[in-house]
Amino acid sequence: MRRSPDMHQTRTMTTDAAADPSIVELRAARLAAQGLVGGLSSPRDAVERLVCVQAQDLAAAKWVLGARVPGSLEATIDAAIDDRTLLRSWPMRGTLHFVDPGMLRPILRLTAARLMQRAAKVHRDEGIDDDVHAHARAVTIHELEGGRSASRDELQAAWGAAGIPIAGQRGYHLIWRLAVEGVLCCGPVDTRARQRIALLDEWSPARADEPADPDETLARLLTGYLRGHGPATARDFAWWTGLTLTQARAAVGAAGDQVVAVTDELLAAADADAASSMTARASRHVLAPFDEFFLGYGDRTASCSVDDAARVVPGKNGLFLPILVADGEVVGTWRRSPERRGSTAIEVTRFGGAPPLDEFEPAFRRWAEFWSTGLGEVTAADR
Repeated sequence: MRRSPDMHQTRTMTTDAAADPSIVELRAARLAAQGLVGGLSSPRDAVERLVCVQAQDLAAAKWVLGARVPGSLEATIDAAIDDRTLLRSWPMRGTLHFVDPGMLRPILRLTAARLMQRAAKVHRDEGIDDDVHAHARAVTIHELEGGRSASRDELQAAWGAAGIPIAGQRGYHLIWRLAVEGVLCCGPVDTRARQRIALLDEWSPARADEPADPDETLARLLTGYLRGHGPATARDFAWWTGLTLTQARAAVGAAGDQVVAVTDELLAAADADAASSMTARASRHVLAPFDEFFLGYGDRTASCSVDDAARVVPGKNGLFLPILVADGEVVGTWRRSPERRGSTAIEVTRFGGAPPLDEFEPAFRRWAEFWSTGLGEVTAADR
């Protein structure tokens, strides 16, 4: 697989189909690694492939998995959550992810101290000291032990009844802190956009094969990241995990011959031969906001120009729009309208040079099938 001289540098992008061959090959390899070409057999396989899938928006995260599992429906993802093959909690970057259940605790052992340090000022400002935390923890265990679950509102009501103030964002930050220290996790599905809260050790008990050594965890996390996102750099991995670049480089060392370097990028060794012979395949995808194909890299310029990336995250406020992807390049965004009479209309904003809108119709029909709705009119507003 050819590479430009320094893949740590920002890549110059165009929407020209005759782009740099090395970038075309990189996109093709990432589409395959992400499970977007060929597909994966189940939601569990998708999460095992990607290790972690950002999921602060539960409904959007369901489609991240659905886009990779042909024939799946929202009910398929809900069933995987309820049978505990998918786990959702706050393993890294301070936000919710679907995570391979066997990796949550090992990842938290790497990330929790840094996450708590970053949150310390917010917790002080919210009045969450050690006494408040200990009280909330005790009430939580009392409310949930024995296999019970609670909605966020129910849990906060129990805290309020016990004399723990929950005004503003205080309740959320208490839930977050208890999750980061491994007390809580998201449990059974409650609504399309929400899960109930459960005790981690009851909902998803620790497994005998979980890595305990930090170096082993780093190695598994890196090789898993590359398996589902590669080729990528150590800097991409550091951004994705929220770890330091020093830790990312330590992960490369710990992984040893499980990873290989191609110029400045890394691949899981098991995938190197396939990636080296990868050829681009015509493909069209309609992906969720926060999809790992766009989000999962510190440097996203292989798939999206800097100008177009600003359209994906308008206002740079951390809110990502759903995206259109053609042959591994982000070529537009899209929005759904509220369902009416059993169908859902779509408005697309195409970026310059994007393929004709009708080429995305099969992907939109697949999206509608996943949500058990009909596909209404698909309209475009090009930029």
